[in-house]
Amino acid sequence: MPSRKLLAAYLPTPGGEDALALAIALAGPFHAALDVCMVLPPPPESDGDAGADSVRTTTEMLDAQAADWLSEAVGRIPDEVVAEGHIAFHENAAEGLVAEAEATGSAAIIVGGSGGGIRGRHALGSAVNDLLHISTKPVVITPLGAQETARPLRRITCAIGRRPGSTPLLRAAVDACSRSGLPLRLVSLVTSDDATAHRDGDMTGDDENRAVAHATEQLAEHVASFGAQLPDGQEITSEVLTGDTIEDAVASLEWTAEDIIFVGSSRLARPQQLFFGATASKMLRALAIPMVVVPRDPG
Repeated sequence: MPSRKLLAAYLPTPGGEDALALAIALAGPFHAALDVCMVLPPPPESDGDAGADSVRTTTEMLDAQAADWLSEAVGRIPDEVVAEGHIAFHENAAEGLVAEAEATGSAAIIVGGSGGGIRGRHALGSAVNDLLHISTKPVVITPLGAQETARPLRRITCAIGRRPGSTPLLRAAVDACSRSGLPLRLVSLVTSDDATAHRDGDMTGDDENRAVAHATEQLAEHVASFGAQLPDGQEITSEVLTGDTIEDAVASLEWTAEDIIFVGSSRLARPQQLFFGATASKMLRALAIPMVVVPRDPG
């Protein structure tokens, strides 16, 4: 039986179909059941006015159509994946998804992008942007077109910053690897535009060498500490990525459709909440794979 649950945010849109496809791909390796959730605005209150009653009737018809869409989506999920669907009513879609994830005990929220983006890249709508600033659960961001490109995972990558505070992120990545049996790859980025590596805005060769040495030392410590928490024989590797920009550094590494990356929240995030930082945002623009954003202190 599945040991945990994932909440897939569904709408009958390309982004909703992408989220559902990725959720199905993740359910197997993470031994998870799926809760396919549609968040709709609550029905208007009726005061007996004929116009209000007409609006309410229309809303009920739309809700019935939404239930049909949800039922059809759940019916397409393979039999080997334990899944159910439900409709929730909330004024704010992002707040509703967080509330439903909390209520159902879901380990993460899987969301798709908005339309109009480049295939294989990420295009975040307003609800997903809101979610990335308030969620108490990890949020899995799905690239556009995942309904056609989602594949079984082959590796988990975890991007580690050089400032303190990466323990919750590492714990989440190690837990995912332990559950799935997938290898773990730790990466740290050293770039010329990284203000943490230098103070004057221009990184010299010595600055870069010191930053790379520091990142390499930190990664080795993480491999020793967190690698011991993985099952015997499970692979854990590390690599320091360099480049003029975050995007350049990320592009220097090999990625495939079978990869997924874990990143942490900004230091500005409140405990047990997300805040999508600048580095993660730049990585998102450069990558065409799912990204898991982990709260500062998931709890």
